[in-house]
Amino acid sequence: LHLDNFVLLMTGFVPQIHLLPCEIEHNGPAEVFKFFNPTVKERKHETTVSFRGRGLKGQELHCPQGYTGLVLKEVQKPASDQEDRVVKVSSVFHHFTYWNLETPPTTDDGVVMAMAWPQLAEAMHGPVDDC
Repeated sequence: LHLDNFVLLMTGFVPQIHLLPCEIEHNGPAEVFKFFNPTVKERKHETTVSFRGRGLKGQELHCPQGYTGLVLKEVQKPASDQEDRVVKVSSVFHHFTYWNLETPPTTDDGVVMAMAWPQLAEAMHGPVDDC
């Protein structure tokens, strides 16, 4: 996977990033903003929304300290599996909403653990202070 060089222009636009618990069998452009504009309900540390009639429960997650999330767009499809893929950065983010189907996210969820891993890895593998 190769990344083109990119320049981030500060436009003030902050994208709303949602990680949904579904698989969409479409591989192409979609005007998601026209179809997924959730009316989120916040109650006692619980975020809920309905998507296509199904209840979702979510949690806002932040990228680990020192990390930035990237939304990548493929420049062109490779002709074969042997060809390298070239992508460009279409947006950046520092937090996103992680949604589960009907149950709230927990610390046992892979995505939640992945966001905590860099800090844990640094604590385990970083320098040890002599006390």
